[in-house]
Amino acid sequence: MDHFYALIMAGGGGTRLWPLSRKTRPKQSLPLVEDRSMFQISVERLAPLMPPENVFVVTGSAYVEQLHASTPQIPLENFVVEPVGRDSGPAAALGIVHIQRRDPDAVIAILAADHHIADVPKFLRVLSAAGELAQRGYIATLGISPSFPSTGYGYIKRGESLGQAGEFYTYLAERFAEKPDIQTAVEFLESGLYSWNSGMFICRADNVLAEFERQRPAMRAQMEQIGQAVGQPGYHAVLERVWPEIERISLDYAVMEGAQKMAIIPVDMGWSDIGSWSTLFDVLTGDGDGNVQRGTEQRHVMIDTKNTFVFGDRMVVTIGVDDLVIVDTHDVLLVCHRSRSEDVRSVVNMLKADGDETHL
Repeated sequence: MDHFYALIMAGGGGTRLWPLSRKTRPKQSLPLVEDRSMFQISVERLAPLMPPENVFVVTGSAYVEQLHASTPQIPLENFVVEPVGRDSGPAAALGIVHIQRRDPDAVIAILAADHHIADVPKFLRVLSAAGELAQRGYIATLGISPSFPSTGYGYIKRGESLGQAGEFYTYLAERFAEKPDIQTAVEFLESGLYSWNSGMFICRADNVLAEFERQRPAMRAQMEQIGQAVGQPGYHAVLERVWPEIERISLDYAVMEGAQKMAIIPVDMGWSDIGSWSTLFDVLTGDGDGNVQRGTEQRHVMIDTKNTFVFGDRMVVTIGVDDLVIVDTHDVLLVCHRSRSEDVRSVVNMLKADGDETHL
């Protein structure tokens, strides 16, 4: 498809994958699922669909060097730098105005740097189908067919049929729903009308910027100032002046939930958002007792141990335990129940409050 671009969001810190994910080495740069980083995988799977010069990355200044070194095929000028994190809404808008300055007719796939996708050929086909919807004026999102009543993902309800795009059935998106309680999640699953919100959106640049104009006019005006300066000598001065004034808000809240022509393509492609140790555990293949071992140490000793995740660069020994996450780094040992892995974020917040920069 002509004018097709990818915008990879790679600014997140990955606090729920602490203590492996740190300020200086965020989760997208870690080899969590394969021997390559999540970011490298995210870039490389796009290769059959578009040339590397059509791949843009939004990230923080501290990460540009390591991300570019891992993917030298992406031109350095395609790395769009946020001065400070303002959440995914401004980050996406910043990337979009950069791409639009290069190509006013751009169709953009807004993607994440930390998603696991098992069926890459289907992913590429559904991106192409979503691109067709975008050309027709829709903002398309990929809705993941739920395999269980998850309380950790947001949901999207499908509405009226929009027909097929390629092999995929497409629908108007009727509403977004927040992360539900378990009873509501069961109801969503049983209805057959809800998909997990993947956070991946495919749209024409002019359409999504029109939504910013309609729903977030102040932010759109700020982005217009920045966009006018792209490629000019005064760009960085304009960015540094305007950026601190921009509202901190997620992309979903900023424009997607209120978009006028939102379409959804339900798809089952082996997707997972690697957001916590528990979700990483679910993606990796365990042994006969359901245990998963990772790290440079090739042998951990696990006796009478079941459904336990061990990541360590030295030998870890477990005896008579079930359903644990154990992460052993050079300066921190984390031990928690698998059901509590989301609470790792609370530890990071506690360390921040205490001013403990050494372990962040």
